[in-house]
This record gives sequence, C-alpha cells and structure tokens, in this order.
Amino acid sequence: MKYSGCGVLVNAPGCEPRAPGFDSRLAPLVYFSKSSPMASLVLTDRSQLTSDSQHLVAWCKPIYSSPMASLVLSDSSQLTAYGFEKECMMADISTAMSEAPMLNSPGNDKAFQECKGEEKVRMKKQLGLLEGVAIILGIIFGSGIFVSPKGVIMEVESVGLSLMIWVISGLLSMIGALCYAELGTSIPKSGGGYAYIFEAFGPLPAFLYLWDAMLIFVPTTSAIMGLTFANYVIQPFFPNCPSPDSAVRLIAAVTICFMTFMNCYNIKQTSKMQNVFMFTKILALVIIIIAGLSYLLMGNTSNFENAFEGGSTDPGKIAVAIYSGLFSYSGWNCLNYVTEELRNSYVNLPRAIYISLPLVTLIYVFANVAYLAVLTPIAMKASNAIAVSDFVVDKRCAPIEYGRFILSVLVSRMCFVGARYGHFPVMLSHINVNRFTPTPSLVFLNILSLAMLCTSDVYVLITYSSFVESFFIMLSVCGMLWLRYKRPNMTRPIKVSLWVPIVFIVVCMFLVFVPCYYVPYEVGMGVLITVTGIPAFFLGVVWEKKPSWFIHAL
Repeated sequence: MKYSGCGVLVNAPGCEPRAPGFDSRLAPLVYFSKSSPMASLVLTDRSQLTSDSQHLVAWCKPIYSSPMASLVLSDSSQLTAYGFEKECMMADISTAMSEAPMLNSPGNDKAFQECKGEEKVRMKKQLGLLEGVAIILGIIFGSGIFVSPKGVIMEVESVGLSLMIWVISGLLSMIGALCYAELGTSIPKSGGGYAYIFEAFGPLPAFLYLWDAMLIFVPTTSAIMGLTFANYVIQPFFPNCPSPDSAVRLIAAVTICFMTFMNCYNIKQTSKMQNVFMFTKILALVIIIIAGLSYLLMGNTSNFENAFEGGSTDPGKIAVAIYSGLFSYSGWNCLNYVTEELRNSYVNLPRAIYISLPLVTLIYVFANVAYLAVLTPIAMKASNAIAVSDFVVDKRCAPIEYGRFILSVLVSRMCFVGARYGHFPVMLSHINVNRFTPTPSLVFLNILSLAMLCTSDVYVLITYSSFVESFFIMLSVCGMLWLRYKRPNMTRPIKVSLWVPIVFIVVCMFLVFVPCYYVPYEVGMGVLITVTGIPAFFLGVVWEKKPSWFIHAL
C-alpha cells in the first residue's frame, strides 16, 4: 500500500518489517523501499503495491486510538504515517479488504478476520431532513451575493434580465446538484469531480481537473475574496470616487498572506472564525433584504418600471452573466458529501436539494430586488462594494468577505491530497510536524493567489475560473451518462431522470463554447493552463523510473 503524499516517516529498523505469528511465507514478502520518493510497499520481485491497485498487507492493522493514523505490526511495533488523514486511510483499508488477493492466501485467515473486524469507522447517521437542509445552506451561502450582482448587471444591463439570470443560475445549480447526488452515491469515493472523472474517463482527464483546481479554481477564488474584502474595507474612505487600485491590491495581498499564516499556524482558530463570520453574513443579508423591501413598499418602484428596457440579448454577455450568478451558488457540487451522516440519505438528500436550493434562489432574488430598489443599474455598475453604496452595513460586509476567504483557503488541502496520491510533487505532501498542517501546499497556493492579483477586476477572475470549472463539471456529468451506457448494472442508490443530465450538459455547452467569442482572452488563458497539464502528467505521473537527480529536484 502506498502512503504517497503524507510525508511518511516509518519507524521500522532496516525498513524490513517482520510479522511473527503469521505465515512465514508472508513475513519476507514485503519491505519498505528507501529508494522510492514516497514510501511504498514493494514485493521481493520489485513490483510495487500501490494505493491504485488497492492492495493491503495482512501483517498490519490500523489503530484508532492513536492521535495520528498508524499501522501496527503483530509484535506491537508501530509504523506511523505522520499526518496521514485517518478517514482516508480507513476508506483505503475498507476497499482493500474486499479486493486484495493477498489476504486470501494460506495462513492469513486470522489476520484477515482481525483486520476486517475494524475495517472502517463510519459517521453516525444522526442528521434528519432539517439538518441536511441546514448543512446545504451553510455550504452554499457565501459572500458571492455581495460580489456577483454587479457582474450580472454589467452584462445584461436591465433589471428584468438580471433577476432572470439569478433564477436561471439557481435552477441550473439544482439540476447539477441532482446529477452530482447520483454520481456521489454511485461512486462513493473522496475527491468529488476528480474521482468521478477518473472513474469514467481515466487518469489523464482527472489529473487535468486537479491541475486546474490547483492552478485556477482555488487561487482565483482566494484572489476574488481578498479583493472583495479589500474593496469593502477601503470603499467607505472613498465614497465619491473609485478606490485606489494599488491600495486594493495591497490590502488583498496582506489578507491572503495573513489567512494563509492562520491556516498554517492554527486551523482550529480559523474554523472558529469561520463560524462567527457565517452568522455575521446571514445577519447582514437579512438586514439588506428587509431594508430594500421596506424601501420598495414605501412606493419607490421607479427602478422596476420598464424592467427589460435596454437589456442585452447577446449570447456571450448572457453566458458571462450566468458565470457571475453561478459564482454565488458555489458549493452545490459538494452536496453529496453529507450523504454519510443523513438518516435515510438516499431519500432525504434529493428532498434536501429540492428544499434548500429553491430557498437559496428565493433569498438571492430578494437580495437583488433589495439592491435594485435602492440602486439604479448605472449606480450598481459604478460601485465596487454594492452593500456599502446605500446600505449602512460596511462594517459587517468586510468580515463577511473575510469569512468566505477562510473557507477558500481551507479548500487548498486538495493540493495536499493530490500530492499524497502522486499527482503533485512530494514536497507538497509534507506537513508541519508541530502544527500538523500542510504548510508547503498552503504556501504554494498562497504564491499562486498573489499572482492572480495581477488584475484587480474580480469579474475577469470569475469569468476566467468559471469557464474552466464549467467544462470539468460538464465532463463529470458526461461521465455519468457514459457510465450508464458502459455499466448499466452499476449500483445507483439515487438515479435521476435522463432529461436532467441532458439539459444540464446542453446548458454547460452553451456556457463553455459561447464565451469563446465574447471573452477570448480569459478563455484562451484557461485553455492554455489546462493544456500545459498534459506534458506535466506524462512527465510527473506516467514516467515512473525517474533519475534520482530529477526526484531530488522536485
């Protein structure tokens, strides 16, 4: 079994573990290879047992009581994988129990039964439908609602079309969430879209997804949140003129670096901050909606007269406007992560989606009605911090952006996971032995996020990242249809109607191909970065027998 990407330190003298009490033919069967860049179990014929082949050696078993995931030999000596995520190790062991032929060899029955009895730790199914809805709302509700309205109105240029874009974005998110619910329950593996694409189309497309996630999705999200936080901080000091571009970038850079430091230093404190900011975010949104609707009910309806007048029907502008709308619904493709904790999950998960996403859509539409009741489309386009323009909530909106930024930095642990499975340099798999945080990967993404500050236009960044993300989400759902064709007997606890993925794919094709003519620069940059992942895949993943100097350079 290959513990790649964990910064593994093996406490085994000579790196040759023995297993007294087991079949003597098994004891010399494996040893740890010191020459490998990542600790791997190697057979005496030099063939490797890796996590990809899902083998498990029978002479070791997991310890649940240790603070870090460990393996223990039958003589009680430990092989400790420092920093290894215990849940991921348990999932690997569970899969290996059903697939590893080594466990069925003579003399291993006792070891097999001993390991099988503690093969997996499962979360208690203690959440009902109401709790599931609350979790989904917590995932989706973000500060995008304070960022995206300007991006939408800039493209469609009318009140009526703007509100239609928000409804379309909500419906598209709900359809996509149902597709991902089927994918997540039929392919119960960690990794989300990465796992689904790998299962359907193989390692290269999956690697490209991970490549773009690390070089585009996460850094641009961090940069967007940093810039938005900076705008909300600095806008009150420049009420009648644009904020200085250099000041906005500087504050954004300081924010990104500070939050990276916080995640490297103490993740528990960061999580507590996220909880506080979540409640602040909800409070600010409620205040804005109540204030805006009250203003509207007092008879100030002039902004809604001739609501569709002057609206743009350019397909490219509509596609880019939907990008901005979908940014506010970010997180819908992670909803199946709550499946393990839901009671009667295969019934309650679709119900939770049907309840929560229309509710989010309704709240977002009301928030935009509140904005447009007070601000004209021209005034909205002129403001970098909408909620500061005419609502006195600037002291609340800044920490809201801060809270969303914390969450985006937490997502950076995907880089750590990618390195653990050999798809990124080993350096990114190391952790701080004192803080137990993936410091190298966080610093790496911090540098990329700072590079994204080459522009202070958050809407360029949204378009740039949304194009590539839409492509891979479309590819994931295409994989669902492909698996239905190739594996018709595959277990599918949740199976949506065929029209659902077809409609979703058609809309995604519109979002992917139409902007090529309208924003060729942003699309071209996304395609270029994606294509550079192909030689990286063959150089870093396919090429296994690398010279030592190359390995040390990485």
